[in-house]
Amino acid sequence: MTLTIAVDHESTTAPYEQLRAQISERARSGRLPVGYKLPTVRGLAEQLGLAANTVAKAYKALEADGVIETRGRHGTFVAAAGDAASRRAATAAAQFAEEARRLGLSREAAEAALNEALRAAYDS
Repeated sequence: MTLTIAVDHESTTAPYEQLRAQISERARSGRLPVGYKLPTVRGLAEQLGLAANTVAKAYKALEADGVIETRGRHGTFVAAAGDAASRRAATAAAQFAEEARRLGLSREAAEAALNEALRAAYDS
């Protein structure tokens, strides 16, 4: 299996964000299986014509999201991201619910705010 990433240098989306989004989507969909070894930062940077810092920034964001894990000198691998993503989403949802309650919003108002945020994030 080969990792194929396309970076649109004309896009208004930053290259590191394009890289992060593509790897994340492929890992979460299973097209990049758990345990798949990713190219080195330097190697992927050369392959894509990007600065190594750009790839490193994407890898760091992916690691913070629980999508990938670095195993020291052994490399960077796709992690079992589903569980980590679900836990982070549940934590964020609980924080939102508590904040909405603290602000005195009704359940209906909180749900409306959440639905609007989801619509903005997913329908854009």
